[in-house]
Amino acid sequence: MDFLFAKRIWFGLALIALSGLGACASKDPSDLAFEEVPAEKLYAEGLLAMENGDRKEAKKKFDELDRQHPYSNYARRSMILNAYSQYKSGQYTECISSAKRFITLFPGDEDVPYAYYLIGQSYFNQIPDVTRDQDTTKKALQAMNELIQNYPDSEYTSDARRKVRVTMDQLAGKEMQVGRYYLERKEYIAAINRFKVVVTDYQTTRQVEEALMRLAEAYLALGITHEAQTAVAVLGHNYPDSKWYKMSYNMLNKDGYEPEINKGSWMAKILG
Repeated sequence: MDFLFAKRIWFGLALIALSGLGACASKDPSDLAFEEVPAEKLYAEGLLAMENGDRKEAKKKFDELDRQHPYSNYARRSMILNAYSQYKSGQYTECISSAKRFITLFPGDEDVPYAYYLIGQSYFNQIPDVTRDQDTTKKALQAMNELIQNYPDSEYTSDARRKVRVTMDQLAGKEMQVGRYYLERKEYIAAINRFKVVVTDYQTTRQVEEALMRLAEAYLALGITHEAQTAVAVLGHNYPDSKWYKMSYNMLNKDGYEPEINKGSWMAKILG
């Protein structure tokens, strides 16, 4: 991401050398509150601060630029740079807010895909352990999907697709965690509902194999053998080398049943 975005920073730094604005940087920063400073000067100083690793000073310059020259091209550029700086500093909430504001104010700008990417990355970096609430994960998925759907040819889309797969697996993992909890408590209907979400909404994740095995386990416990047979048959058809298939086959065979797809089963319609 830094490499892709660096060209904008280096372009801006060139303004300092060309305009000689760097020589004015020795003024007392408190003067900014009392006099209007040219937009290009604030922008160049903000970029210089970023290049020197002083993100706090960069934010100060960019905020002042936005305050004094809110409709200038420099303010537009500084807004996305400010969001980038916040992201690099781990200020994810602030980054999300800045990026969303940028998208709202400049929906047609060339950096809008990057703004979506920053939002998705900020949420992605805050994804919690699978045992906790996954609202942040859902927001990361939404932001990355918006980028993919609206800007499929963006330079950031490839990584966004990878992040989508990770978030989908995380959300499926949460459903599995809750489903296993219900299964251990012998609350089979509640468990089935959770495993069903995995095989219907998260078919491309690695969690599907275990979900089918757990469905077979829950259905057998309820005496709904035809659904258990279908779950094992679908599992064997799609993942013949899976350890979960071997476990579910042995479990089914132990009770005297063989895998068999029931055409009326919801699983056969979705995964068969």
